[in-house]
Amino acid sequence: MPNTTHTAADASPADAVRPQADYAGDLSPELAWQWVSSGRAVLVDVRTDAEREWVGYVPGAVPVAWKQWPGMAMNPLFDTQLRQAVGDRAVVLLCRSGVRSIAAAKRATELGLEAYNILEGFEGDANTHAQRGRLGGWRFRGLPWRQN
Repeated sequence: MPNTTHTAADASPADAVRPQADYAGDLSPELAWQWVSSGRAVLVDVRTDAEREWVGYVPGAVPVAWKQWPGMAMNPLFDTQLRQAVGDRAVVLLCRSGVRSIAAAKRATELGLEAYNILEGFEGDANTHAQRGRLGGWRFRGLPWRQN
């Protein structure tokens, strides 16, 4: 795998990758979109089918659920589906809030992939009223998404 780690000295904080011990690193939604748009990485959405259907999705993202609704059981085909989706490119992983995508990034790294977690996820953190979508996240940042 090529060394593609960026540092704060290379770019603004929003463009920097935060390296992690168990996977390539964390990156902002904006940097993830730049990488996907340029062909540098494949965007894999690890949310459930239900989440993408009800909350929204990123056009062009490859859906590979980490866990599946109902019951949040592990997707037994995750490894195979992820390898098929990514090929030899880097993968940026998106979930609701940036937590499941960390677990998926760790697994992708175990599979030999260059894997990054997208900070804040699709919906961002919950606010004091337990509502998402107002404190960061892919949608909050104005990146491409659609809702059925």
